[in-house]
Amino acid sequence: MLNSTQVSGDRGSNALSIAVIGPDALRREAVARAIRECEGAAVPGPGRSGTCPAIQEFCSYPLELDEMPRRLAQKYDVVLVDMDSDAEFALDVVAHICAGHAATVMVYSEQADRNLVIRCMRVGAREFLSLPLVPGDMAGALARVSVVDPGRRGAKESGRKLFVFAGAKGGCGVTTVATSFAVSLAQDSGASTLLIDLGSPLGDAAIQLETVHKYSTVNALEDFSRLDGNFLRSLVAPHTSGLSVLASPADFSRIKFPVEAIDKLLAVARQAFHYVVVDAGSSFDMKDSSLFDDSANPYLVTQVGISELRNANRLITQFFDTQRSKLQIVLNRYTSRPPGFDADQVAKALTRQPDWKIPGNDETEHRAHQAINSLALKDSPASMAIRQMARAACGLPPLQARKKIFSLFRKGLAIPA
Repeated sequence: MLNSTQVSGDRGSNALSIAVIGPDALRREAVARAIRECEGAAVPGPGRSGTCPAIQEFCSYPLELDEMPRRLAQKYDVVLVDMDSDAEFALDVVAHICAGHAATVMVYSEQADRNLVIRCMRVGAREFLSLPLVPGDMAGALARVSVVDPGRRGAKESGRKLFVFAGAKGGCGVTTVATSFAVSLAQDSGASTLLIDLGSPLGDAAIQLETVHKYSTVNALEDFSRLDGNFLRSLVAPHTSGLSVLASPADFSRIKFPVEAIDKLLAVARQAFHYVVVDAGSSFDMKDSSLFDDSANPYLVTQVGISELRNANRLITQFFDTQRSKLQIVLNRYTSRPPGFDADQVAKALTRQPDWKIPGNDETEHRAHQAINSLALKDSPASMAIRQMARAACGLPPLQARKKIFSLFRKGLAIPA
């Protein structure tokens, strides 16, 4: 049960919608008053400048943590939570609201405690406001809000998902596809997204994304019995797209972790993040783990070549035999006239038509790699193709391709084949 006390402000299409949750009336009213004083200040979103925020005050924490925080996240642009009435329970509330990633979550407190600040940030809070508020604090915090548009909110209804990318052979470009997919998924869906690089010992997702990481999958798996959401969040590296990255180890490692460790990592990741993308490389020694169970959404990345198509055929008919209805086949570095093969031969080798075709040549591959780092995902046919994949995966409508892209890659653009 979540008790509402009052609504202030004029709720409209241009109004920033804000929920203030706090059992203590004095603190809650002080925060609400500071928000009302922001009228006329610049707030994010088209047409929002000078619009009075719409405020809903709640005088109790939500007790139904599985459902109510999700509804709050979908209804409000910003949710502010009081940390002083019950810090431990408030942290759970913040974590559950942040799991949907549809709203910006801020917290407020009279306690300037460094440990509490760190814990709030780890569960997903974007701002820690110290009471009493200094003039300008609230306006500055609201100016940094990233408002999720209605189209993105609709994607949350699809539920949490695990996407696993595997290559039919080393060198097929599975890491480039997986990292581009993860970046696009994080950007277009607006949902919390984690990329896990299981390409040990030579995974290079972090290198492609140009992220600096202190920890890796080894830190998560070597003592998996103590792994939880907070611990996992402390290990990931942030990417400028909003994507979180759990990198492979920087040093060559021959450690083989048990299936139980992989399963625990995936379970915790799926609880802590809305979408989890795994770069599994071209190693299939984790067949018995939940990485390839019925709850996963597998993508097999291959390209047109004798050995690649041969391997893909064996994997589709033997390894993915129980997942063939969910398996999506991605033809990477595809040209409309692959040398030595025609479309029927490719389809026969793959046992069906590929689901996605990613255009490829030296120029488009270079531009796709650049797009990962610059986030200019619409600039190359290859990265546009992968973006279409990501939008389909999270339930968003496909983007309309520019005419010049259709004219150059009419048969090869990676729209559903």
